[in-house]
Amino acid sequence: MAAHERTLHPERSVRDLFGFHLRRMRKERGLSLADLAAELRHAKTVLADVETAERPIPRGLPAELDEYFDAGGIFGHLFKLAYLEAFPDWSRRFMELEPLASQRREYAASLFPGLWQTEEYGLAALRLGLPRADTEEIERVWSTRAARQSLLHGENPPLVWVVLDESVIRRQVVDPAVMARQIAHVLELADGPHAVVQVLPFSAGAHGVGSSVTLLDFLDAPRVVYAEGYGTGQLLENQAEVQAAALAYDLLQAAALSPEESKPWLRSAMEDLRT
Repeated sequence: MAAHERTLHPERSVRDLFGFHLRRMRKERGLSLADLAAELRHAKTVLADVETAERPIPRGLPAELDEYFDAGGIFGHLFKLAYLEAFPDWSRRFMELEPLASQRREYAASLFPGLWQTEEYGLAALRLGLPRADTEEIERVWSTRAARQSLLHGENPPLVWVVLDESVIRRQVVDPAVMARQIAHVLELADGPHAVVQVLPFSAGAHGVGSSVTLLDFLDAPRVVYAEGYGTGQLLENQAEVQAAALAYDLLQAAALSPEESKPWLRSAMEDLRT
């Protein structure tokens, strides 16, 4: 009952503020959590946990709340801010620029790119990278990563062109069946109009790109480069530094198998994993 409702703390975080407005508008309509759950496609427990900021905000919920409460987009705006808040300061600028890019080129040094990860592969990769995190923390981080994948399904998605190092495929993050399904997912994306994949085989030798790197191109702004390492990252916006990084990337990409050669290479690797 109302007397037993947990106290909200809207000043603590954007997620808390989202929950505060959800409870406020719900009560203004005279609705219980059960009433609202019956109107929406989310369980009562989910709505309760969102109100108290105890779970990540489900991706479809903000739009449903804005429509149901005629809220003028406030839940959608708060969701975007909460999404950015989930990232550390050193990556936040990149996350702000990412959805604005018209083209994204990326070298994946050790893992499949986050935008292309399946849930089962992504959760396994997070468990390796966060060995002391509990299940709730792993699922929270994955929820944030999965939310980024909405970039691929908007009205005008960017072109995503990825060079996969052979180690991404050969070093098994999870069991072979999951790895095979992850490769199948990449091949499915690459068969569409908005994704290109290349493989950089070990036989290509050394290159000058030391870690995973992403180049973002915009229709109305200069290119930026984001270099990522374990627990840190660096966004390059100085154009002299961007050009130097882009040249190293271009040389790496030129050494990779062509897109036409890469697809059968990946299919062969996928079949090896299945057998």
